[in-house]
Amino acid sequence: MNARYDYVGNRVLVTGAAGGIGQAIVEGFARGGARVLAVDLDEQALQKLAQRHSALGHEVQAHALDLADPGAIADLLASLDCLDVLVHNAAYFPLTPFAELAPAQLRRTLAVNLEALFWLTQGALPLFARQGGGCVLVTSSVTGPRVAYPGLCHYAASKAGVNGFIRNAALELAPLKVRVNGVEPGMIRTPAMDNLGDATLNARIGAGVPLGRLGEPADIAAAMLFLASDAAAYVTGQTLVVDGGATLPETLASQAL
Repeated sequence: MNARYDYVGNRVLVTGAAGGIGQAIVEGFARGGARVLAVDLDEQALQKLAQRHSALGHEVQAHALDLADPGAIADLLASLDCLDVLVHNAAYFPLTPFAELAPAQLRRTLAVNLEALFWLTQGALPLFARQGGGCVLVTSSVTGPRVAYPGLCHYAASKAGVNGFIRNAALELAPLKVRVNGVEPGMIRTPAMDNLGDATLNARIGAGVPLGRLGEPADIAAAMLFLASDAAAYVTGQTLVVDGGATLPETLASQAL
């Protein structure tokens, strides 16, 4: 992550912060001088993350929270005295064939991936008003808005909804000087991806990406840092695809040409 942005004095909240992409996003903002509130369901992993950053002189606080609970989200936002950047990165995506999908799985997928975005943003509005504006960022996905993946129909639907939220919220919140943008990752090398396939399969997937590799969490964090920065001050209602060119070919067959 070579690009450096100055976030000294900024308060940043990151969900899904305990590992993978979320951990990289926390690191990027913390290295830029931000005060980061790291939110995740995994309290033990959060504490280790906060301790590691404390040893580096960074200000990272841990807050364990189930993002499927709107009341807990409201309480968290109400407890803050300021907020500059909200990053909703948390996601739930159990790999499940459509015919076997259970109501509880669908409800939790939508609650964490999509509904939490509404309540986080809504709760952040009074804080943004005090600051004279703010920035909402979302980890979306190419799965749903652009491509499909077997066993992820519920996840794809939630991420298509996320992209709809980004566009409409950006329009509605623009008069409040609140920008809303997202990043659509492709195949990123994270523990979660390991759950979708073995190392051999993931290596084949990486080799099939036009840039010749899987993405890294830092690739997504770099896009988030740009979108939160003054360099993107005139950007809102957009999603940035970070997939190494994987969605460029019209069909898989064209990759063999």
